[in-house]
Amino acid sequence: MTHILDELEWRGLISQTTGDDELREALTAGPVTLYCGFDPTAPSLHLGNLMQILTVRRFQDAGHRPLLLVGGATGLIGDPRMSGERTLNPVDVVHEWVENIRRQIEPYMSFEGSNAARMVNNYEWTRELSAIDFLREVGKHYRLGTMLAKETVARRLRSDEGISYTEFSYQILQGMDFLELYRRYGCTLQTGGSDQWGNLLSGTELIRKSDGGTAHALATPLVTKADGSKFGKTEGGAIWLDASLTSPYAMYQFWMRSLDADVVQYLKYFTFRTRDEIEDLAVAVSDEPHFRRAQRTLAYDVTALVHGADAADKVVDASEALFGRGELSTLDEATLAGCAQELGGVDVVPGTSVVDALVAAGVIDSKSAARRAVAEGGAYVNNERIDDPDAALAVTDALAGGWVVVRRGKKSAGLVRIGA
Repeated sequence: MTHILDELEWRGLISQTTGDDELREALTAGPVTLYCGFDPTAPSLHLGNLMQILTVRRFQDAGHRPLLLVGGATGLIGDPRMSGERTLNPVDVVHEWVENIRRQIEPYMSFEGSNAARMVNNYEWTRELSAIDFLREVGKHYRLGTMLAKETVARRLRSDEGISYTEFSYQILQGMDFLELYRRYGCTLQTGGSDQWGNLLSGTELIRKSDGGTAHALATPLVTKADGSKFGKTEGGAIWLDASLTSPYAMYQFWMRSLDADVVQYLKYFTFRTRDEIEDLAVAVSDEPHFRRAQRTLAYDVTALVHGADAADKVVDASEALFGRGELSTLDEATLAGCAQELGGVDVVPGTSVVDALVAAGVIDSKSAARRAVAEGGAYVNNERIDDPDAALAVTDALAGGWVVVRRGKKSAGLVRIGA
């Protein structure tokens, strides 16, 4: 069986550790308890968080014991950002988000067996902690020089806005989490993104200074695109794991747009495909890129992982049907609404002309261009060619949820919804 570190290395999931040899020895000696933290600074997790969840799952599959920490306490403060001070969210909102995130994480883990996962919330051990106890028992182990040297802190200190004591203290709270989990569960490894490296070290150092213990940290790389643009973003914002914020269709299309230069690495990061399977897909990218087999595999696997195989199947059907390669009438309202969310669906009234619908849906820029498309036989309503430039949409044209698909040629489609 491949050692977990060798597996992570092959997948490109190791940016740095507190010591490769020491960590390998600890992981080889027996099951290790590890944790990864997620702060509820939004109502949903996003693709960057998914990479961390899947990394922890890989450790569990290798026999290790995961703790998934949702930061009911740290989420009330927020990790300092490069760009400036966070707005503190209301306590009741943060607690609601804690439950959202807990529910999102749970399906990825196994909570049975000798290495069952456990969900924890740092609000449990911080809510009764007094300021005096915090300063005496935890704060005394921290040196300002080390804290000030942290990149985010240093940059914020050089800015006009500076940094509040609240956000400056975040790294102490995260270190305290690791110490608490070390004491409660024997946790000796924390994982997280490389942008969290200073916070990861905060915990290993606190365990050493406070309890004389040994702990490890492993950071994964930040995900980037080969063209230098940000990963996990679209024009509408982040790609969320919550289907109400990012539909399964939008999730699928995001992965389908992966560049050939990126797709193999994304398969390693975000799927459980084997080495042989991924190497086969890498050959397909090189030899037959026009078939986009790697992108289709990636898009299906991640969409199924996040939203379930049924939703992924519906999205594949929708992706085909929208462009004339499948049956639109089989698509349900939720799937069509997700397509509209991604493509920019708009409401129209019965009797709206096909020309106006094509323009309203953003499929064609102008009425004159839309008329030409109809005249040339390149305009479609629900995959039926329209020959009459004066044709109008009727309620009887509506698919599930009142949606109508308008299309120009084979590559440009949009949705309109016929209202009363």
